[in-house]
Amino acid sequence: MKGDKKKKNNVPWLLRIVRAAFPVLEKVAPFLADRIFRLVFYVPLRYPTPEREQDVAREGVEFSFQLGDKTIRGRQWGRPQDPYVLLVHGWAGRATQFRKFIPELVAQGFSVVGPDGPAHGRSDGRATSIPEFHQMFLAVYEKFGEPAGIITHSFGGAAMLYAAMNGLPVRKLVNIASPSIGDEILKTFLRAINGSWSSAERFKKFVIRKTGKTFDEFTALYAVRHLPKPIDLLVINDEDDTDVVFRSAEELVKAYPAARLYRTKGLGHNRILKDEEVIQRAISFIRGV
Repeated sequence: MKGDKKKKNNVPWLLRIVRAAFPVLEKVAPFLADRIFRLVFYVPLRYPTPEREQDVAREGVEFSFQLGDKTIRGRQWGRPQDPYVLLVHGWAGRATQFRKFIPELVAQGFSVVGPDGPAHGRSDGRATSIPEFHQMFLAVYEKFGEPAGIITHSFGGAAMLYAAMNGLPVRKLVNIASPSIGDEILKTFLRAINGSWSSAERFKKFVIRKTGKTFDEFTALYAVRHLPKPIDLLVINDEDDTDVVFRSAEELVKAYPAARLYRTKGLGHNRILKDEEVIQRAISFIRGV
C-alpha cells in the first residue's frame, strides 16, 4: 500500500493534467486525444536519478557513441578485458536502475555495459521506439563485441527480442518484468492517462499506416515465435506486478517452451531489480550453472 501511494506521488504534474483531461478530449476532440496518446507512447518521461544510483554511476567509466543525430551515453563497470553483460533498462528508465546487479556481476568476473537508451537517462532525444533500440543494440555490439549475456527490464526485454528476431546474435537473455501481449501493453498506457479502448484501436490503425506492420508485430510474443535462431531465455516476473501482468510471462513461455520461468511474489515491477534471489538466479543463468 505504501509503495502504491509513493508511486502516485511520483507522477509528474504534466501526466496528472493529461489524466484529468484525456477522457474529455476523447469525447469532444478525439483527433487531439490521438495525438496525445502517440506522444505518451513514443515520448518517455525522465525521472530524477536517485543518489544511490548516482553513487554506482560514479564507479563506472563513461562511454558514448552516435546513433543518427543522437548521442547515446552509458557506463562500463569492471575490467574491459572480461566478458561483458549488457544491461537494458525499461521505458522511462536508465541503466543505473540495475545498481544491485552491477557489483555482483563484476565480482563474478564480468564486465558490465549499461547504455541509456535513446531519449532516456543521459542520452539525447525526445522520442524513441523499439526499432531505434534495435539500432542502438547494433551500435553497442559494434563498439564492445557480442555480450556473454543480456539482462533486461520491462520494455528492454521486448526490444531485445525484437532485435533477436531481426538477426541480432543473442546467447543468453534474462527478461525481467517484460511485457509480451500487445493488448496488455496498450491497456497499461491507457491506465496511465485514463483512456478508453477506442483510443487503442485508433492507435493500432496509426501503427499500420506508419510502419506497414501491425502493433502485435512489435511485441515480444510475436518476436519469440519468429526467432531465426534458438536462444537461452530466462523469464522472471512477479505475481503482484501491476504494470506487467504475470500472464505476459506465462504466454511468453507457452510460445517458447525452451524458456525457463521464475515466479516471484510481492516485489512488483521495479523492486524486483533489487531482490537478491532474482539477481543471483539471473547471474547463474548467464554463467550456465
